[in-house]
Order: sequence, then structure tokens, then C-alpha cells
Amino acid sequence: MKKIFLLLAAITLLSGCSESFLDVDDLTKKNSQNFPKTPADAEQMLPAIYRTLIEPNNPRTPFFVSEIMSDERFGAAGADDRFARAIANFKVTDVNEYFTLWDNYYKGIFRANSLISSLDNVTWDNEEQRNQIEGEAYFMRAYYYFDLARLFGTVPLVLDPLPQNNPRTEASVLFAQIGADLKMAIEKLPTTPYTPAWGAANLGHATKWAAEGIMARAFLFYTGYYKQETMGEITKAQVIAWVDDCVKNSGHDLLPDFRSLWPYSYSKDYPYTKDNGLTYMGESGANIEAMFVHRHYGWDYTGRNLEQLFYGMRYQDDYKACFPFGQGWGGGTVNPNTFAAWPTGDLRRKASILDAKDPSEGVTYQPGKENQMEDTWLFGKKYMPINVKKEDGSLLAYIKDMNPNYAFPTLDYMSENLQDYISLRFADVLLMGAELGSGQAQSYLDRVRTRVKLPSVPVNIENIKAERRWELAFEGVRYFDLLRWHDENLITEHKTNVPVLNRGVDAKVNTKFRSETGGFLPVPLNQIELSGGVLIQTPGWEPSDFTFTE
Repeated sequence: MKKIFLLLAAITLLSGCSESFLDVDDLTKKNSQNFPKTPADAEQMLPAIYRTLIEPNNPRTPFFVSEIMSDERFGAAGADDRFARAIANFKVTDVNEYFTLWDNYYKGIFRANSLISSLDNVTWDNEEQRNQIEGEAYFMRAYYYFDLARLFGTVPLVLDPLPQNNPRTEASVLFAQIGADLKMAIEKLPTTPYTPAWGAANLGHATKWAAEGIMARAFLFYTGYYKQETMGEITKAQVIAWVDDCVKNSGHDLLPDFRSLWPYSYSKDYPYTKDNGLTYMGESGANIEAMFVHRHYGWDYTGRNLEQLFYGMRYQDDYKACFPFGQGWGGGTVNPNTFAAWPTGDLRRKASILDAKDPSEGVTYQPGKENQMEDTWLFGKKYMPINVKKEDGSLLAYIKDMNPNYAFPTLDYMSENLQDYISLRFADVLLMGAELGSGQAQSYLDRVRTRVKLPSVPVNIENIKAERRWELAFEGVRYFDLLRWHDENLITEHKTNVPVLNRGVDAKVNTKFRSETGGFLPVPLNQIELSGGVLIQTPGWEPSDFTFTE
């Protein structure tokens, strides 16, 4: 009963903010024997499942970890933030470094299992009602397991809410379950095309279209990394058909301008936005390219986008001098080799990277602030903190949905980074369809390139790899692409002998990918001890790897 109380206590404002949310029954009267009984009860359980996407009060999330382990970024941050540079070097500073991530994702799985196992106890008004809720629950269980599987390799598979002490599940079995859950979501969730009106009311919820896209992502990772032809009973032909269905019938599409995806395009005082006539599409239904997002809510530390704070410029003396970019912890600085390799004729280069040395950006950046490490003067624009001017023009404030009246009356850069994280967008689906070998592969690749005014190139794996690198840079995709393509050597190649500033002094970054770990993370030691040794450590991780020295 304690676990069901935990689930209910975590229910949050996924579908919007209103005072009516507070008008609920005494939750201590609800338990697994009497709840849920009605469709409203079951629907009330859904937000708790989604909530665990944003609950960790530290930046060790799949997005954060994969970004700094890729060849695109460094750990950077301040001298005391050793954990970030350790992770970037495939080591850790604590035996329980990833406990919050592990624990939080299994909470999400427990909540999904609780809902799935109780669906037969509900008196449903109609089948469509049950299918919607059931489809979302299966999607989220698959989503959590997929992230765990590509981060830790293999993990215990638990499919009901009862206490269990399971060993690691073989990758073939684990991914077969992920595929089965996503197939269930595809079949259960409605075929309603996405519209801005639907998106405004349901943003953050799983859809049939998101399930088709994540299915393609999971299939490509599993079959690529493990060199298999199928994922359980899921075949490539099925996945291609789902991607083609998504492209044709989902209602999702590319935004006309790539730059409209990112919040800096809101600021009309930012030279880049002004010179290019950009318009931000916001975190609303109007962004038809966003297919699945992690919604960030609240004015406190529990709902903030901590990765966004981590990627901000480190403690500038005058934050207005870097307008519209806000300050933060100085982490995840961009690798100069990524910047140098990016074709200068590709508008996504400047749209994705802030070069603080470029006068046209209009920022005055102070390097080496507060013991900044691995400073490159290069920052990923997509998820940097953004300031905007209040309506009276007198104040800069972090905000949500670019509403100048949303923010606190004072600037609180530690808690007010609330940009949603776009986990899946339509451009990625197009590129995955091209890579899978859809009959529309050339068209899919061309659509992505045409938007950024680039000519058609032949559909082959080299061109698709390059397109994914530039289109999806700094979105938490690159590291997993390198793993599944078995291009991990590029991490070592691109992060060796790279010039940086440590505390304002010239230094070099030298990172070596640790092939003995397979690219996977260590299991928290407290979980191994709790299991009594049933759960074993990730192969390749030794006790010495938990002591990082610089």
C-alpha cells in the first residue's frame, strides 16, 4: 500500500495549471484495492507516470549524460563540478552516481505497471476511453525501459507492481518487451491527426505517432548495436510501415524555419533573430514538429529544466551583456572540432552554436568566470537559458512559453529555466525512415535538407549520418547514434588534444572512449547491495573507475 501512496502523491499538473487540481479526495483513503475504479481515477494516475521524466533534482538525465559523453560537448562547468567531467571521461566520482536516474525511471515503470495491472478493475464508459489510457501507459513503460537499456545495457525487467528482485534481463528479451509495448501503444492510441488545437490541450501526452517514432528509434538502436535483424517479433518492414504511416497521416510536419524551434528566436532584440525575421513557435500546439516533449512546470526546483541551467554561461558579472542568453553553470561547452567540421554554408551551424567570439552575435562574454573549466567560447543554443524583456522593458527574466508576465518579479536563474525538452521531432522520424530504407527515403532526406536550403544528396549511410549529426546536434541523439553505428572511435578522435581554457589558462582535453564498458553506465552500488548480489555491475567497470582525477 505504501507504493500506491507514493504514486498518488506524485500526481502533477501535466495537462495544465488550474486551481481545480487541488480539489481532490483525501488520497490516504485510496489504495490498490479500491483505486482506480472509474475512468477518472485511471486518468488521474497518468500524470504521475509522466512526472518522473522531470523529477530528478540533478542534471544526471539521459539527455545530459548522453550529450557530454558524445563527441559534441565537454563536461566543463566549474572546478568543483568534477562529476560532469568525470562522466564525459567515462568515469564517475561516486559509486551511486546514477542512483537518482535509476531510481526515478523505475518509479515511472512502477507507476505504469500499477496502472496497466489495474485496468480490468475499472468500469469503462467505452473502449476508446480505455484504449487511450492503456496506450499511454504502455508507451511510457517502453520509453523508460528503452532509456535504461541504452544507458546501462541490460537492466532488470519488471512487468507488474509487486516487489521483485530480478537480475539483468538479456538484451534480446528486454528489447522484445520494449517492441511489444510500443506495438501495443500504436494499436491502442487513436489515429487522430495532430493539430495545433489538439496539441495545445494535450502537449506532453504520448500519441500513436510518437509511438511509431520511438519504435523506429528503438529498432535502429537494438539492431544496430547488437547486430540483429529483428527486435523480438518486430521486423524492419513493420517499422518502415509505421514510419511511413507517421509521415503520411500524423499531421506532424517540419516547421518552415529550423530556427523557429528554439527560444532565442523569440527575442526581437537579438541581432540574429532580428536580422533573419525569426518567429518562435513556442511550447504550444503550434509547434507541429514536436512529437513528444518533456513538459517542465512550476516555479521551484522540482519542475525546472536543470540541463538548460547547466548549459548556461557561467556566472557572468553582467548577465545583460550576453542577452538574450542567460547565465548558468557553464557546462556542456561545445567541442571546437564540431564547430570546425560543420559546413559553413549550413544555416544550422549558427542556428545551433553560439560562438561568443563572433561580433555579430552581440554578446560580451567573460571567459574563465568562477573557475570555469574546459571553456571553448562555444555553447549549444538550443537549450541555453534565455532571458526576455518584461513588457515595460525594465527587467530581464527567465520565463515559460515566452510570456513576459509569467516570471517572478526578480531574476532567479536557478529555478526558472522551464524550457520543454523535445525528445522526438518530425525531422528525426524522416531521417530514421531514410536510414531504414523506406520507399520514400530520398524524399524524406530531401525534405530535411530543403528546409535549410541545401541541395539534394544521394540516400546512403554516409549522407544520412552527416545529416543526423547537423540536424539533431545537441538534442541528446548523437551519442546513441555513435554507439549503434559502432562509430565510438570518433569520440576519442574528436576529443583528443583539443585546446580549452581551464580557469582562464590554456589546457588540452584528451578523452578516450572506454570500449570495455560497451559505452554503458555503471549500476549504482547501493542497488547491487540491495539486491544481495542478484544484480551485477556493468561489465568493464572496475573500482578504480569510481575515483576520477584531473
